[in-house]
Amino acid sequence: MMKALAALGIAVAAIAPAPATSAQTPSESVTVTGIKSREVLHNFTKAFATPTQLTGKIARWERGVCPVVVGQNPHFTAFVTQRVKYIALAAGAPVNTETSCEPNVEIVFTTAPQALLDNVRKNDPNYLGYATSNAQQDTLAIVTRPIQAWYTTETVDLNGGRSVDSGIPLGEGIKVGNPYGAPVYARAVARSNGNHIDDGIHSGFNHILIVIDSHRLAGQKIAPLADYISMLALTQLNSLDACQQLPSVVNMLAATCDHAVDGLTQFDLAYLQGLYRMSAGRSGVLQRDDIADAMADTIAKAK
Repeated sequence: MMKALAALGIAVAAIAPAPATSAQTPSESVTVTGIKSREVLHNFTKAFATPTQLTGKIARWERGVCPVVVGQNPHFTAFVTQRVKYIALAAGAPVNTETSCEPNVEIVFTTAPQALLDNVRKNDPNYLGYATSNAQQDTLAIVTRPIQAWYTTETVDLNGGRSVDSGIPLGEGIKVGNPYGAPVYARAVARSNGNHIDDGIHSGFNHILIVIDSHRLAGQKIAPLADYISMLALTQLNSLDACQQLPSVVNMLAATCDHAVDGLTQFDLAYLQGLYRMSAGRSGVLQRDDIADAMADTIAKAK
């Protein structure tokens, strides 16, 4: 991926953001003791969560998060990098603390996002995420938003064996697209305990690419932008254009959203904490229930 960025060095540029401000968490509140309020949290979770194509489960980081930011001045880069790590720790996600860790969350500010994705499509198509054909990869490589993310997921079996998710079958196994080189073939991810409620198979992130259009976000405040990026770096959201029912930082760039907020909210953090506390081996439906219940407990304790 870094080779792709180097080829587009002239297209990566700083956006001259507005002065940094402390992220403010609005004083939203929700009653979580009644059935109706818990239904609101369950609906919020359904709107947020995106199941993986291969297992139907919700992916999260099971590898240590190692973010890298390019295309900005050192102060901005350090702020965004540390913000992602800080929110990851607050959520309960694993963080790689080694200074020389291999980046698995690449955050790119560029004035030519489509040119960058064209390069990724040509040289590193596995960074685009799950696809079953060249046509789907072409579609995935189209930039449609000022901030957009692409997720490479992996499946972890009962014995800890990992395989990058791919839409191309190979007999009873799967084709594993190695994001750091030529595609390779691996054994099937099939070792489970046979339990229909919790089969021991997990879905995780292998790599996340987040691209920010510097032109379209010129003048954006640093703190809200860093919070928005952090959400994309820790969870794959169902829709970034839909206005969420509860206050959320993702509403910041949602079209026609009249209740946008200026930073990470208590509901965002409660969702992330629920995501990283849920049982990773359960079905996607039960995982959403786990997250919603954890959110209700977290918000209730905060009162």
